[in-house]
Amino acid sequence: MINFLLIFFYLTLGIALQRIKRFPTNTYRLINKIVIYYCLPALALFYIPKVHWNNQLLYPIGVAWIGFALSFLLFRFLGNKYGWSKKLTGCLIITAGLGNTSFLGFPIIEALYGQEGLKTAILVDQPGTFVVLSTFGVLVATLYSKGEASGFQIVKKIMFFPPFVTFIVACVMNVFDFDFQEWIQYVLQKIGSGVTPLALISVGLQLRFESRSQHWRFLGLGLFYKLLLMPLIVYLLYVVILNQNSKMIEVAIMESAMAPMIAASILATTNGLKPRLSSMMIGFGIPISFVTLAFWYLVLHFI
Repeated sequence: MINFLLIFFYLTLGIALQRIKRFPTNTYRLINKIVIYYCLPALALFYIPKVHWNNQLLYPIGVAWIGFALSFLLFRFLGNKYGWSKKLTGCLIITAGLGNTSFLGFPIIEALYGQEGLKTAILVDQPGTFVVLSTFGVLVATLYSKGEASGFQIVKKIMFFPPFVTFIVACVMNVFDFDFQEWIQYVLQKIGSGVTPLALISVGLQLRFESRSQHWRFLGLGLFYKLLLMPLIVYLLYVVILNQNSKMIEVAIMESAMAPMIAASILATTNGLKPRLSSMMIGFGIPISFVTLAFWYLVLHFI
């Protein structure tokens, strides 16, 4: 219960800081950099060397890849059928196809499943969501904007993306059964613990609510896929078809139901892919996701 109260406290604090006139409006950018450049890499270096590999790990890793692939197929089909603009199609592919598996996912999963659940959430996020964002996300953003796809730029963004770099380092450590000394692990764990307060304050600082918009229909469609259809597909595939039942699978399904990813919205916006719709996917998606996540948690435990 304390963890849930802290989630709402930090989120509300971020929203409240928006109302302070002298508070810098772009503070969230600095917070995001701290999370991306320090907190997330620290978590990767702390947890991944301790992971004992088995084929079951493919389930959480596959969540983001499955979700983005289905998003691409669905919205590309609808875009072609109904004559949507390339920017609208690209916006929905990216913002509906990638979930907030770290900024929101980590604190929520930790509150529900503890440290063991957080280990699985990191697998969903780093080799899953962040790698998809850095590769296919960038590619889709480029193809559906006015720019031309550059293989060099894509490779460069992957190779210099901090969570991806530390993920590779952590994987090498895992393969060679190497881990840091205890005092270094302690420091990494403390740095990584900053994800929850910083990420939620950042989310609160970025929440925007637009009551008048021409994008309501597309907003509803995007959120329907992200919050309901995507987790339903993952649930049917993992639980019903493949007959998998474990805490790891539960965490994977819960992560698939997270609200749209903030970094994905930023990627869409910077490439001119319907910036207002991108911000609405975040602004409305995050609070609505608290309701839909509760629904999926009940499904997993009582159905």
